[in-house]
Amino acid sequence: MNTSITPALTPSSQSSVAQDPQKKRFLYKLSAVIAGGMFIDGFILGGIGLVMPALTADLDLSFAWQGLIGASALIGIFFGGPIGGYLADKIGRKPMFIVDLAIFLVGSAAQFFVAEPWQLFAIRLLMGMAIGADYAIGWPLLAEFSPARLRGKLLAFQEVAWYVGYLGSYALGYFLSTAIHADWRIILGMSTVPSLIVFLLRLGSPESPRWLISKGRIEEGLAIANEHMEEADVEELAGEKRQSTSFSRLFSPQYRKATIFACVYWAANVTPYYAIGTFAPIVLESLGVQDGLAGALLLNGVAVAGAVAAMFLIERVGRRKLAIPPMWIGAAALILIGLFAHVSPMIILACFLAFSFTNAISSSLCGVYPGEIFPTEIRGAGVGLATAFSRVGGAAGTFILPLSVEVLGTGTTVLIAAGFCALGGLTAQLLAPETKGLSLSQASAPLTRAGVK
Repeated sequence: MNTSITPALTPSSQSSVAQDPQKKRFLYKLSAVIAGGMFIDGFILGGIGLVMPALTADLDLSFAWQGLIGASALIGIFFGGPIGGYLADKIGRKPMFIVDLAIFLVGSAAQFFVAEPWQLFAIRLLMGMAIGADYAIGWPLLAEFSPARLRGKLLAFQEVAWYVGYLGSYALGYFLSTAIHADWRIILGMSTVPSLIVFLLRLGSPESPRWLISKGRIEEGLAIANEHMEEADVEELAGEKRQSTSFSRLFSPQYRKATIFACVYWAANVTPYYAIGTFAPIVLESLGVQDGLAGALLLNGVAVAGAVAAMFLIERVGRRKLAIPPMWIGAAALILIGLFAHVSPMIILACFLAFSFTNAISSSLCGVYPGEIFPTEIRGAGVGLATAFSRVGGAAGTFILPLSVEVLGTGTTVLIAAGFCALGGLTAQLLAPETKGLSLSQASAPLTRAGVK
C-alpha cells in the first residue's frame, strides 16, 4: 500500500535547506546521543586487549578462554544486531533506543564483580548483544532524521566516536595499569560511567517520522517531522511507503546486492582490525617493537585521525572514493608486514600506522552505507544483519589470531589479514553505490538505480 503525502522534492531543491537553529540543535543532539552508544562500544572493546595479560594471569586463562573472552562482545553483537534491528523495524526505534542502553549499563556494572572466566564471558556477551542492537537502532534513526547534505557526515561521525571510545579506553587503561597498577575489573568496569550518562541523555528521544509513516501513522509522523526536520526534508517524506516488516526482503532480487555488499564489505574491514587491534601489544612485540602497549596506543590515535578525515571528506569526494582505495592501501601495508616482518621494527610500525589510518577511513563507510541503502521498513534489519555478518569475521579473527600466531607465525597471520582487505576492496569496486547528495528514498532504491550498474 502506497501512501502519498506531498510531492517529492528534486535533488536540487533538497540542497537548499533552511537553517533553523532549534532544529539544527536537535539534529546535533540526536547525533551526539547516538554517537554516545558508539563511544561505549569502542570503550568496551578497547579495554579488553589492554587487560588481557593481567586477566590471563589472574584467572589462569587458556588460549581458548583468551579467545572466547576477547571475542565475547563480538559474538553478542552477532545476535544482538539482527534481533535489535528486527524489533526496531517492528515496534519502533524509540523504545529499543532506551532498552538496549539499560542492558548495557547493567552489564558494565557487573564487570566489577567477576570471579570466574565464564562470568566475564557471559557478561560481555550480553553487553555485545546490546551493542549490536544499538547499531541497528541508532544508525537508522539518525539517517531518517538527517538531510541529504549532512547525512554522510553525521553517520561518519559515529565512527569517530567509536575510535575515540576505543582510544580513550586504551589510554585510560594504559595509565591505570602502568601508573597505579589498577585491577583489570576496574579498567573494564569504567564503561559504567559513560553508559549512565548516555542512558540519561537518551530519555525523551522522539520516534522516527519515517518509521511512523511506513506503519501508516502519518499524522503522528508528520507532527514529529514538522517539529524536528526542515521543510525540504518533511516534503521528501513523500517517498515513504506503507510496508510490512519482512526480514526476507533483504534477500529479494531488489535488495540482494545491497545485502551482500553491506555484509561482506563490513566484515572485510573489521576482521583484520579486531584481530590485530585486540592483541596489538602482543603482535607488535612479536614483530620487534619493544613497547607493544605504547605502539598500540599510537595505532589507535592514528585511527582516530583517519576517522576524522573520512568525516570531513565524505560529502566532498563521495562514498566510493573513500570506500575503495583505502582497502587496497591497507592490504598493501599488511602484505609488506607479512613478507618483511623481521627487517625493521620501525618499518613494521610505519606499515601498521598506514593500515590503521586507511582502515579507519574505509570503516567509516561501514557506518554510512547500511543506514542509507535499505528502505525504512527493513533498514534496522539490514543494518542488524550487516552488523552480525561483520562480527562473524571479527569474532573469528579475535578468537583465531592467538592460535594462528602460535601455529602459523605472525607473518603468515598478517598476510591472511591482508587478504580480507583485498576482498573488501574488490567488493566495493563491484557493488559500492554512490549515494552522495541523494535523498534517503533515492539512496535506498535497489543498487541498479543508486549508482551501481
